[in-house]
Amino acid sequence: MRKSIILSLLALAALTGSAQEKQTPFKGYFWNEEFKVYLRINLHDKDVNVPAHELFGPLPGYLGKQYNNFVWLITDGKPTGKHKAEVSLINDYGSEDLKATLTLRGDSVLTLKQGEGSVIKVPNKGKWQKLPKALDFKRR
Repeated sequence: MRKSIILSLLALAALTGSAQEKQTPFKGYFWNEEFKVYLRINLHDKDVNVPAHELFGPLPGYLGKQYNNFVWLITDGKPTGKHKAEVSLINDYGSEDLKATLTLRGDSVLTLKQGEGSVIKVPNKGKWQKLPKALDFKRR
């Protein structure tokens, strides 16, 4: 009898512990197939290291282009609600910056909406390509 009570209490404690696991909706790798760009973010712990840009240290994330080391660094970011976050981005040259909003739709689609500041441009076949003001990314 005593063993069954102890086992029941341990099972209840395990369930309670897992139920209080930290929610991290703004963490992960998100991909946009049309423009071949991606977001690698962790707005909760702000511990993302940018490859080939380690000089900047851990950041909330970055926007990168496939087959290219040019990035837009997320220098500041914080969730403003359960499905929204505000971020500040700067290109890796430090010459352009902007504020943007991230909106999570469902569990796997993230929309980046550019706000005040510069327009995000990424290299594409030797030229600069402007990204649309609103861009959807899918979680990978």
